[in-house]
Amino acid sequence: MYKYDAVDTAIVKQRVAQFRDQVKRHFDGELSAADLQPLRLRNGLYMQIHAHMLRVAIPYGLISSAQMRTMAHIATKYDKGYAHFTTRQNIQYNWPELADVPDILDELADVEMHAIQTSGNCIRNTTSDQYAGVAKDEIIDPRPYCEIIRQWSTLHPEFYWLPRKFKIAVTGATNDRAAVQFHDIGLEVVHNQANEIGFKVYVGGGLGRTPVIGKVIKEFLPREDILSYCDAILRVYNLHGRRDNKYKARIKILVNAMGIDAFREEVEADWEFTKNGELKLHDEDFAKMAEFFPAPAYDDLPEGDDRVEKWRSLDSRFKAWYDNNTVEHKQAGYRIVNISLKEHGVAPGDITDEQMLAVADIADQYSFGEVRSTHEQNLVLADVREQDLLELWKTLDANRLATPNIGSVNDMICCPGLDFCSLANASSISIAKQINDKFTDFDELYDIGEVKLKMSGCMNACGHHHVGHIGILGVDKKGVEWYQLTIGGDASNNAELGTRLGPAIAKDKVGDAVSDILQVYKDQRQNDERLLDTFRRVGIDPFKERVYAEAN
Repeated sequence: MYKYDAVDTAIVKQRVAQFRDQVKRHFDGELSAADLQPLRLRNGLYMQIHAHMLRVAIPYGLISSAQMRTMAHIATKYDKGYAHFTTRQNIQYNWPELADVPDILDELADVEMHAIQTSGNCIRNTTSDQYAGVAKDEIIDPRPYCEIIRQWSTLHPEFYWLPRKFKIAVTGATNDRAAVQFHDIGLEVVHNQANEIGFKVYVGGGLGRTPVIGKVIKEFLPREDILSYCDAILRVYNLHGRRDNKYKARIKILVNAMGIDAFREEVEADWEFTKNGELKLHDEDFAKMAEFFPAPAYDDLPEGDDRVEKWRSLDSRFKAWYDNNTVEHKQAGYRIVNISLKEHGVAPGDITDEQMLAVADIADQYSFGEVRSTHEQNLVLADVREQDLLELWKTLDANRLATPNIGSVNDMICCPGLDFCSLANASSISIAKQINDKFTDFDELYDIGEVKLKMSGCMNACGHHHVGHIGILGVDKKGVEWYQLTIGGDASNNAELGTRLGPAIAKDKVGDAVSDILQVYKDQRQNDERLLDTFRRVGIDPFKERVYAEAN
């Protein structure tokens, strides 16, 4: 993973010192709460319902074991013994005291972490594929490109006060696991006819109050031009984006208002002046950055370990975990392991300090000291030898980290909702428990198969409900929590926004509604169809009839 140089270290440490002084001046009465607000937001510090929330950046999801130990220590010393992984591959602490935040940031800086630009109207954390560098379907490793974008965008003087927040995602595989079509800029690796590496560029995607699938602004962008072209897009947005209405300030609104052709014309005109300038990248730039992401020192192992099949046949629990929580690796003799943070009864994405310490030790022992966070609020060990899988599983199981539910209904995405968030209209965590209580039989989960269930407590869509195979949105009706359901969303290559099922459903009926949707699927499916495939074939009506017949 990328290691800080002297410049990186100095910048982050200086930022900590600046914020420490700002907090001191606030407590001394020199800075009002209103004056402090934009300063704390630029350091990832929000004010929620009960306390402050600190969002820490995890660039493109990479975490070293040393960083994981520091994050555990912070949860123990400054929080309530746990933390929360988000859909942006970041981590959040829900209970820090304002006076302690400079110390937290100082300790994070010691392990090359920070909270810079995790909030505010700036370029946020660049996200990517959690299987980057190890996926069987990978064309190129996207991490060097993500790091190039991160360095360019951090504290960028021109794009530090944009009309609204701005998010960039990069995927380097044939299967999009980074949801690039739902970002302000999405970069999808492609080859041109000369077999040169470049990117298909999407612009104006996003969820929230106005969900939009990104539009293709350029079919093939040579890789050496990614910075200059992103720069041109941001300049056009910065010039024309609305600042009078925050609900209409995102680039997706501008692209829709101008039309993609007119927007592209302005971007291309701007790019003509800059594409051969200092932002032009060269082969040596990519080579230098790739040095930070070398392949680990893999053992020379045969394809497939016979012991795995023996373990699967002897232990049904190991078999369920192996079949659902591990993924084929491009290196012979290795496996990608997903760590589920969706144990029954636990808020999705939450992890205790003790579990973080265990994960750090496990990573050191089994996966070259590296962990990854995912868009699904889980963790990944990217490089596990097949011969170690049984012992790894036993260790994860002992730490309540081996729930075999990846990709199932119970592997739901869920924002903190009204339990914590001051923006939320309804709770999410209690609905997650309600759904979990409906599906306690793992054999039933496996029979149902892949279901991406995503839930948000408000229209800001931190839970990505618009693109869930089943989406759940909490709404407020005269002080009462209700829930709007959608079906058929998809954040992968075949991007789709979910179709609204019908009127909102009472809080205590959401689990029943999800159960009804899945029963219709089981009744209607053909062969090996997923829920998403069945929905695309039969449409919304069978699901609507069942859910509202039951509700009435």
